[in-house]
Amino acid sequence: MTDRKIERLYQAVATPEGQGVTVHRTIGRQDLSVLDPFLLLDEMVLPKEAKGAGFPEHPHRGFETVTYMLSGRMEHGDRVGNKGVIGPGDAQWMTAGRGIIHSEMPVASDEDVHGFQLWVNLPAAKKMISPRYQDVSKDTIPTVVGGGYEARLVAGELLGEAGPVRDIAVKPFFADITLTKGEATLPVAPGHTAFLYGIKGGFIVGEQAVPTRTLAVLSDGDRVTVKGKPGAQFLMIAGAPTRETVARYGPFVMNTREEILATIDDWNKGRFLDAS
Repeated sequence: MTDRKIERLYQAVATPEGQGVTVHRTIGRQDLSVLDPFLLLDEMVLPKEAKGAGFPEHPHRGFETVTYMLSGRMEHGDRVGNKGVIGPGDAQWMTAGRGIIHSEMPVASDEDVHGFQLWVNLPAAKKMISPRYQDVSKDTIPTVVGGGYEARLVAGELLGEAGPVRDIAVKPFFADITLTKGEATLPVAPGHTAFLYGIKGGFIVGEQAVPTRTLAVLSDGDRVTVKGKPGAQFLMIAGAPTRETVARYGPFVMNTREEILATIDDWNKGRFLDAS
């Protein structure tokens, strides 16, 4: 057994995004543009009194977007015909593939919208697959009780349980974990990129403290031990790296500059959704 340690900490940086939204970004900025296979991690907080703020219709190609909600409600709609509202504890896993145009806008409620968006890269062989949308209700997400923790398991396997999100190329693990005791040890697939993100209470790995709104990149190994007060909450996310070049232009992520130029051409000439 090999314990994973913290290689580096990244405190989230407030960044304007969408329409009138400020997100707290770790992956996807200049000093951490890619954490293979992950392309972006934003923590979003939209005050309930905000008017018109959100993420109006916009395109994606070449990767997957994951939205996970802690509070409030967001409405998804896309030109493939998918539509739905996700609320506290819900998730959605959208595979943009060769192209999708969608929007995510808050639904009026008595709660602030608080959640996360993660971008997951697609390997070159799957960049141009058909779009797919997985609506993941909180009722389908198992709560796995382990030694010193409870984990809401969106994707991956833990103690014999499996998350509802399946058939993703990078074999992701995505869990919202709360400590129930002062220490917990969690398994991690060796060779997979893995990180923790502090949501509430802060925690410690080895001798390093991880505050809230901070991402901890982990070294390789097959387990990680986390210490903290009961109630400390964090995301634990892992996935198999693609080990491929990344060419990126806004909402388009391909492998070469030529593919990006072809994508922009498809968009400008109105054949974005029909490209194959």
